Amino acid sequence: MITKLRIQFIRIAMAALASAMILAVAAVNIANWVNVQNDLHETLTFLTESTELPSKDDNGSLPKEPNGNSPTNKRNKHVRNMVSESRWCSVIVRAEDHAMRVNLHNVEELDEAAAEALARQVLTEGKPEGFHQQYLYLVKPTQRGETRVVMLNCETKLNDVQNLATFSGIVCVAGMLLALLFVSLASKKAIEPTLNNIRRQKEFITNAGHELKTPLTVITTNTELLQMELPDNRWLKSTQKQAAQLRHLVDEMVYLSRMEEENAPIGHEPLNFSALLEEAADPFAVMAEFQGKTMDLQAEPSLNMQGDAAAIKRLISTLMDNAVKYAPEGGTICVEAFHEGRQLVFRVSNDVSAPLTESQCSHLFDRFYRADAARSKEGQSGFGIGLSIAAAIVEKHSGTIRAAMEGHRLVIVCKLPKG
Repeated sequence: MITKLRIQFIRIAMAALASAMILAVAAVNIANWVNVQNDLHETLTFLTESTELPSKDDNGSLPKEPNGNSPTNKRNKHVRNMVSESRWCSVIVRAEDHAMRVNLHNVEELDEAAAEALARQVLTEGKPEGFHQQYLYLVKPTQRGETRVVMLNCETKLNDVQNLATFSGIVCVAGMLLALLFVSLASKKAIEPTLNNIRRQKEFITNAGHELKTPLTVITTNTELLQMELPDNRWLKSTQKQAAQLRHLVDEMVYLSRMEEENAPIGHEPLNFSALLEEAADPFAVMAEFQGKTMDLQAEPSLNMQGDAAAIKRLISTLMDNAVKYAPEGGTICVEAFHEGRQLVFRVSNDVSAPLTESQCSHLFDRFYRADAARSKEGQSGFGIGLSIAAAIVEKHSGTIRAAMEGHRLVIVCKLPKG
């Protein structure tokens, strides 16, 4: 239980931290990408809106800002700096003969033929703007009836975006691993108050159980002596019955408390689960038949495991007793045992008078829990602690146990490591 509590604490802490870090990294990268896109689009728009593009004989000169109140005069200094550092080219296509005139501007990786081929690919896509390879392009008609294709090399900017994403991702993963190490080391200290409370509760139950045994023994002995003198006294019989139930409850509570201790001693010997199951099933089959119920047992032979024989016997008896007790008259109890991969599966199912909800099924292994409609029938014995003991036994054997409804049948499945 303590281990589960620590794992749950670590999971919650890491889930919260991971969510925050992933959100922060995603926000930084999205903001960076949006900013880069805006810069590139503004630069390309500046280049395209220039009134005259320099010819190829201008030795790569950049377009000059026009006078007056043109939009280019309103670009901020940042955009103009972007333009001065840009590698771009423009291709003008005449509509009548599709001939091309190429202007190269500081684009060392392209010659006129390559620029023409790139422009034809862009025009084939039929979009006014977008990305093609590492180029951001803009297609715009001119006042002379021609089509101007301006292509801006974005390789450096795209690499910067990718590098930031990679670096931030690595930092995020490294940060989460470091946080996992720290949380794992600090988790014991963080849950120490809760562990102390649980430890005190278990100590109280164990001590109280031992203290109660003495007065219970005295009460039982006195009532037995009185019954010898008053054999037919119904008050004495009622007292004996209640004392026996109280002793049984104390024993169950002490056993559960010991089983839930982190370092509780438990046997680890080779067991034949099939043989233990067949041995335990006989009395419950008779009990079911007496109550007008049917028990069906299907177990694979020689299902071996490592564990504590007494605890496994108690697990089998508890689940079978629970199924027989709560199955309605005329109902069927199915008990199955088989292997599934490296696990041994013990499955007990029974009809129920009223189906349980998912929430009720999840609480069946809580101490003293009873689902109101289906599990509190008048005349049925028990304290609502049996399934808690079954869950503790399964946990001690490094297994899992769950309960669920399948139609009108309650199914409890235990999975235990095979030997």
